[in-house]
Amino acid sequence: MRSVRDHALVVELSDPVATTLGLTGAKAANLGRCAGAGMPTLPGFVVTTEGVARGWSDQELLDQLHAGWQHIGGASAALVVRSSSTIEDAGRSSMAGRFVSVLDVRGWDALLAAVVRVVASADDVRDADGVARPIAVLVQPQLDAVISGVMFAVDPVTGARDRVVVEVVAGQPAALVGGVATADHYVLSARGRTLEHTTAAGAVPLAGRVRRDLVRLAERASRLFGVPQDLEWAVDEAGRLWLLQSRPVTAIAETGTGPQPILGPGPLAETFPEPLSRLSVDLWLDPLRDGMVRALSATRAASQESIARSPVVSAVNGRAAVDLELIGMTAPHRSWRRRISPSATARRLATAWRVGRLRVALPRLAEAILTTVDAHLSDLGALTTRSDDDLVDLLVRSRAELATVHSYEILCGMLARPGDVAPPAPLVALEALGRGRDAGLDDAEIVAAEPVVLTLSPPSLVHSVVLPVVAPRPSTGERSVDELSDRDGLRVRIRWLHELQTRIVLLLDRRWSHHTRLGAAGLVAHLSLAELQRVAAGGSPPPDLLSRLDEPTSAPLPPAFRLSSSGAIRAVHHRHRGRDGDGLAAGGGRGMGVVTSRPLIGVSMRAGEPSAGSVLVIEHLEPQLAGVLPHLAGLVGETGSALSHLAILAREMGVPTVVGVTDARRRFPPGTSVVVDGDAGTVDIVDPVGPMPSHPQVPESDAVVARAGRPS
Repeated sequence: MRSVRDHALVVELSDPVATTLGLTGAKAANLGRCAGAGMPTLPGFVVTTEGVARGWSDQELLDQLHAGWQHIGGASAALVVRSSSTIEDAGRSSMAGRFVSVLDVRGWDALLAAVVRVVASADDVRDADGVARPIAVLVQPQLDAVISGVMFAVDPVTGARDRVVVEVVAGQPAALVGGVATADHYVLSARGRTLEHTTAAGAVPLAGRVRRDLVRLAERASRLFGVPQDLEWAVDEAGRLWLLQSRPVTAIAETGTGPQPILGPGPLAETFPEPLSRLSVDLWLDPLRDGMVRALSATRAASQESIARSPVVSAVNGRAAVDLELIGMTAPHRSWRRRISPSATARRLATAWRVGRLRVALPRLAEAILTTVDAHLSDLGALTTRSDDDLVDLLVRSRAELATVHSYEILCGMLARPGDVAPPAPLVALEALGRGRDAGLDDAEIVAAEPVVLTLSPPSLVHSVVLPVVAPRPSTGERSVDELSDRDGLRVRIRWLHELQTRIVLLLDRRWSHHTRLGAAGLVAHLSLAELQRVAAGGSPPPDLLSRLDEPTSAPLPPAFRLSSSGAIRAVHHRHRGRDGDGLAAGGGRGMGVVTSRPLIGVSMRAGEPSAGSVLVIEHLEPQLAGVLPHLAGLVGETGSALSHLAILAREMGVPTVVGVTDARRRFPPGTSVVVDGDAGTVDIVDPVGPMPSHPQVPESDAVVARAGRPS
């Protein structure tokens, strides 16, 4: 077939003019560049955007199309007719699966019908500005593939660029990219060595030679285009590898500029199980961080450099997280040179000496702290008689006292000797709660009489104390706070200081809402400490304060994760085979929502769209569902591939996606509240949480503060 640069209605894929994106579309232009670089691409031709614009009544176009058809086999060949839009396979968005492809096209009439169908599919696809862009049509022989698949020259979920992610199925790749097949999942090194392998029901082995050919092809394509490529490929009966498509990988996870600490809720989840307001972060997490830094520095359990590099304790999406490496809950890599270094040995000896001295002095120091805190709490008097300035000053001073108590509580935990027979604080609190229930007291009266029960309720600045409904009957007599270990005694004081701060915040909220200083009730807890101080001094509240009441509840944090440079959560995990809800990570981060059923697909999807913030649990990741993705908080498929079209689009839109979750529709029926972690490949059911009071009231009595001293 001759080159037709003069009219450019139909061009061969091998013609240099085929690399012109505006003429042949991104898919064909990319394949043309690969063919020109000597990569194994199939022959074919392109009906250009100019040809499509002419229309099907144009005889010159039909003549050139017929010549192209004859050139690649005519009536004797099975063909694949695919879209090649000018916005398809672009760097910002792949538009994966948004256009139609037609397989097994045989005969002239079938070819014409397929081309018309592919062009028509562009009517429903728009660019970011809502504009339909020109489309070309790519026609190639249909390969009789033994195995086929998709590979990414970068891990799209973790962002790691030293590996190639490959998914493979038997036969043609259409079922894989269409999301209706669960593939064998390989992670290969740059030399083709298998680093990870997840086997589907019908295992498809990937021979060593094929693995090496794949990583070489991925490297060549990425070098040609200058960015990691998403490649569709197939291997024929002769064992030859063919490149079917190449496009930039979109929505690659950020990896940051250096090693990031491993964070997690860790032991903080027990104290702060729910999201924290802005003020509670300032009042509670900041003192905890200060106390932890003091304890680590005092014992030299961590170097000053590692402490300075670490967030230590922080709020991630409003939830408390701690540096797990810093507190020894994970084992960071340490080289053998460091382990046998004389300077490291000297530091260990110095630490042991300091720890020995601290261990001897700690009981006396802890007793002094307990006595001081109790005296401060007992001498407060009635809060309701204090001015706003006094209350704000008390908040600031109690915050500093919290940091001190935290430091000694952490030291007691680090230096505790075995054999402590003191009763645990929860048992003492449960016994106190049982006595209160027996006496017929309500929660407020029990807290006033037995403030140790506060340890049974997590702190909150936005609602009143809620004690357990049922408590075990006391079986060992009455025990007091005085019988607790130093560490548990300090923990109780921390909770008492939390409660003092809560009472101050609720009192300020009641006063300021009555005087319309904030304009509504329940807003003080959503101020930062600096904002609260400005309002107390007569300043204006932040303009977005009222909208903070409507901020969505964040999903629980993974047990261990790293933060990308933009603050995105990247779970650190090891797949646990067989755990209910586990699947294949397809990216998109983490999301929480209520499971909804599959929407209706038809002429209009509006009637079947899922509600905003829901999680769609389906059998297959069908590309036709692309229109509902913006509404979703998560996407779960029983089958499918992390490299399928819908999974790619979901990742681009930031929709957490997990595929290959066996029997997901039965496990997670509509109405179930779940957390979908697209980076860890897990789906977890969230226990329902009851509604919080919209505006908690401040008890008139100051009995809690008055009784928050050590019983005599």
